[in-house]
Amino acid sequence: MPQKRWLSISPLGKLSDQLFHLAGAQIFLVIRREEKVIPSAVIKDELAEKISKLESDQGRSLKKTEKDSLRDEVLHSLLPRAFSRNSSTKIWIDNSKGLVIVDTGSSKRAEDALALLRKTIGSLPVVPLTMESPIELSMTEWVRSGDMPAGFTMRDEAELKAVLEGGGVARVTNQDLVSDEVATHIGAGKVVTRLALDWQERVTFTLDDCMVIKKVKFSDSLLDQNDDIDREDIAQRFDADFILFTGEFSHLITSLTAALGGEAQR
Repeated sequence: MPQKRWLSISPLGKLSDQLFHLAGAQIFLVIRREEKVIPSAVIKDELAEKISKLESDQGRSLKKTEKDSLRDEVLHSLLPRAFSRNSSTKIWIDNSKGLVIVDTGSSKRAEDALALLRKTIGSLPVVPLTMESPIELSMTEWVRSGDMPAGFTMRDEAELKAVLEGGGVARVTNQDLVSDEVATHIGAGKVVTRLALDWQERVTFTLDDCMVIKKVKFSDSLLDQNDDIDREDIAQRFDADFILFTGEFSHLITSLTAALGGEAQR
């Protein structure tokens, strides 16, 4: 059974021991998750051996609670021999907009990261960013009509799901979404739950019905803006790129929120 713990590391790696990067109202954090992995077969064998020995010594069968206690002892004894599996999660805090963005497509990983942040600073009263209108209805109307909000264009990928349970899922890639095929899916009661978009020819991404943004790619023209900064000056380049990309992404979130009908009132 994997044993997990969280470690904070510097966004700049070995270049700094500072556990966050600050630029204006923007904060960048990186959390590393370390899993102590012990193969289940090893645990099973060790546990079986201990249970067998105790039952033989005591001349009786162990109770479930006793076996559970032994399992904990086995896990504890095996931890020094376990190997580590590391992964990292990036967090960007936009204090100017009151947003916390977690760089993961996993809701569980996002919740774990926010829980650690909350534990570290004592309080973190955040809620998911939700829209006044259901996101899937807005995206469905975009695809149905072909009319897009200012600054946004549809790309060639979408996922549609039936509103009724068991109604199926349709995934469309590498084709025009304003088509008879997609219109048929919508007419049959499916709604768009994921849509590939382009924003101002500067950022491409996919958006889903939970306001999760994935497959983010910045345009070459945007990526080239900091090319005048020496790549050997890693700290300066990191800072410049961070300012550039957070500024761009902050504008994207603002535009996307407006395009989807605005944030829900709380």
